[in-house]
Amino acid sequence: MSDHETNREYPPRPPYGPAVPRAAAPGAHARRRAGRPVGLLAAVAVVAAAVSGGTATLAGEAFGNGAAPAATSSVLGTGVSDSGTGVAAVVGAVAPSVVEIGASSRSGSATGSGVVISGKGEILTNNHVVSGATGIEVTFSDGGTARAEIVGAEPDLDMALIRVEDTDGLALTPAELGDSDAVRVGDRVIAFGSPQGLSGTVTSGIVSAKEREVTVERTGEDARPRDDRAWPFEFGGDRYNGELGPETTTYRAIQTDASLNPGNSGGPLVDTEGRVIGINSAILGNASTAAEAGSVGLGFAVPVNDVKEILDDLRAGG
Repeated sequence: MSDHETNREYPPRPPYGPAVPRAAAPGAHARRRAGRPVGLLAAVAVVAAAVSGGTATLAGEAFGNGAAPAATSSVLGTGVSDSGTGVAAVVGAVAPSVVEIGASSRSGSATGSGVVISGKGEILTNNHVVSGATGIEVTFSDGGTARAEIVGAEPDLDMALIRVEDTDGLALTPAELGDSDAVRVGDRVIAFGSPQGLSGTVTSGIVSAKEREVTVERTGEDARPRDDRAWPFEFGGDRYNGELGPETTTYRAIQTDASLNPGNSGGPLVDTEGRVIGINSAILGNASTAAEAGSVGLGFAVPVNDVKEILDDLRAGG
């Protein structure tokens, strides 16, 4: 559990399935056929959008114009309203907890996002962003950078926990983990991340659906960091962004119409109280090729309650 979670037991959930050999995939899950196929592509960070106007805006001001945030503190519920001013308050509170992640290895590199969850420098992100990385660099909201290492990973949920190697001099602001079970369809949500390398970007939308089955590759330690444009998915019985690997895993995601784009993966999806209710993981694009794809309001996030269930294992190096 993170530093800011309350002791609470969650009822058993069927959040995701085990690794499925590709040959056994047909029939493994009931598929709903998409009426109009669109290009599916992984989402790594976050693109900002004003609630009322719906136009993307950078959240640079939320980062204090480069000034380091105050010493280690937590993001408490802001209790904001469903207005542009309310969303701005959430952005100001949560933005210092969001980081950009650069992962590299001999066989490739990837850029994604993450969210700080403790004053010890622990950061949640997607496994496909850092899997197989030999070097990880984290960039904080104030522009500071630090090296990080993988603590643990859960390929079946596409989640990983990394930790900054040296926290001296860093002003860490942990985000508060919320309750994804309490989220309702239609609730306002805000997404954070670094899509297309645009650090400090946020977007706003609503929860469109819950329990959506999304199938991805199950990447192990011998994999390489994956850029979103090369991250294949299955959804609604259709396959996007190329062929899946020999093993796959399916998790049940929160669907949102908050705009997510390449680079959004690993960034937090938060409620109007500023609490993390999901980790952005994939988007359904509108083009035939990944390089041309963009958001059409179909994004997916791993529910935070599912992440909580494995957090102790991640911290133990699982």
